[in-house]
Amino acid sequence: MAILTPARHIVSLIGVLLPLLGLAHARPSPGLPLVINTWGGSFTAATDAAYLALLDPATSALDAVEIGCATCERNQCDSTVGFGGSPDEACETTLDALLMDGVSMKSGAVAGLRRVRDAVGVARHVLEHTSHSLIVGDQATRFALENGFVEGDLATSESRARCEAWREAGCRGNYRINVLPDPATSCGPYTPLPLDSSAEGYHRLLVAGEKAASHDTVSMVAIHASGVMAAGTSTNGASHKVPGRVGDGPIVGSGSYVDGDVGGCGATGDGDVMMRFLPCYQAVENLRQGMTPQEAAEDAVKRMVWKYPNIASGIVVVSSKGEHGAAGSGWTFTYAVRGGDMAATEVITVPPVDMDGWFHSLKNGRPQVIEEL
Repeated sequence: MAILTPARHIVSLIGVLLPLLGLAHARPSPGLPLVINTWGGSFTAATDAAYLALLDPATSALDAVEIGCATCERNQCDSTVGFGGSPDEACETTLDALLMDGVSMKSGAVAGLRRVRDAVGVARHVLEHTSHSLIVGDQATRFALENGFVEGDLATSESRARCEAWREAGCRGNYRINVLPDPATSCGPYTPLPLDSSAEGYHRLLVAGEKAASHDTVSMVAIHASGVMAAGTSTNGASHKVPGRVGDGPIVGSGSYVDGDVGGCGATGDGDVMMRFLPCYQAVENLRQGMTPQEAAEDAVKRMVWKYPNIASGIVVVSSKGEHGAAGSGWTFTYAVRGGDMAATEVITVPPVDMDGWFHSLKNGRPQVIEEL
């Protein structure tokens, strides 16, 4: 057990009390216009593209988010956005994207989009040329072609090679559970395994399985100089996913969310778990209740870690004034921001949330956790 010096006692106590007292300060706004998004590295090209577009007042916040996400789609950011990345079990790459307008609260999204590279562009057409919010799969492809988008192969020689290597290695790291043959050592076809009817056995089988390959998302919020806000997300999903799987990226309130009266949020991580909590909706509602962006982000992440201690998550939160904060779990998360007169994008590193002080502050201790991840 570590022994704290008096000075370290004070530092530790402050770390526990600040969030509880509402003193977890957000980073100040650099001014408007502003763009913020998940991840640094190659994702900063999206930040720069969206920010530079906003320097022209004629470019709307929605335009800027589309431009930023489309930049990552073309650049294949980290192989997790756009074509040629994250092949599913059948070695096919499919795309998910979402756009949301912070004034009308209207959204447009596509999920499981096949054979069309411009996922966020198709999402824009769903938003502006239909009364729907989400179109999926082959029907999304059909809609895209009707609106002038080009059909083509989303796979590349590299993505096919990665998928074939995964198959040859026995498909280790997939998303199958409660099936035969054993998905930890064998590829399909799979057949269902009867579940233990007891509550304990049923839970144990539901959360069995080996965690599959990691995956990321570009999720962006833009604020126009006028204060109008928009948000959006683009991803090619989880590597080796079951064909047809859709994660949190195109789901309003999960992958991203914005209310121009309050603020916006973007998320990345283990989407199958995160979408159960709608973390971006939660974060924006936290802002509405008076939390700072930092508090709002930490609260949304801690709600997920409370149930899933091993979840990999990251969310960025920005107020309508441009104040921003972020929180993550399971990895060291980064996010990018550029606004006001900033000459370059700043990348901010976010360590995993510290749950110990939060747990100790609760009278009833910690609930039963779900060791899925």
